[in-house]
Amino acid sequence: MGLQVKLLHSREHPKILTLEHDKVFGYKLLSQIVRGKSMATEQAAGGYELRILRSLRRIIRAVEMYSKKLASSHKITGPQLVCLLSIMEKEPLTATQIARDVHLSASTVVGVLDRLEEKGLTQRERDKNDRRKVYVTLTDKGRELADSAPSPLQDKLSLALNALNELEQVSIALALEKVVELMEVGDVDASPLLEPGTKIQ
Repeated sequence: MGLQVKLLHSREHPKILTLEHDKVFGYKLLSQIVRGKSMATEQAAGGYELRILRSLRRIIRAVEMYSKKLASSHKITGPQLVCLLSIMEKEPLTATQIARDVHLSASTVVGVLDRLEEKGLTQRERDKNDRRKVYVTLTDKGRELADSAPSPLQDKLSLALNALNELEQVSIALALEKVVELMEVGDVDASPLLEPGTKIQ
């Protein structure tokens, strides 16, 4: 059967035009469709490219601005705040438990906890029954800061994403994974924390 194109005024069939029945008209119609799509594609390509690059830049800037504001107003970093909130919610916790909860390596979390303790925001205590276990709890100062600090960026984004339907979530995930592939950065290790820089501290 020939290629069919829906049309309101076909000569032999009111709603269907086949190229076998009207090759001249059919080829002309297909030519116009293809040419129109090509022009639309050419016009949209540059526009989409700029929109994508601007969107990526906005995300990068938003992360940087949030990090600077957090450091200026509360004197802590994003990862430090995430660890504080984890401890506040489930204390007492070991460093390993915190690392699992915030999706960071244990060694990274140990460094973060050292800085939190230096600032008087957390304290370490050994288990009375098993001296090998060390638990981390918040100080009054740490609890006050955790209560007053703004929500981490990734928490806000997670809530917004969870409010979308599954198709929208899948579309966003696939699009961003494609951007990672196009930029050839799939092998770059990254935690699910929106934090500028290469070192988490």
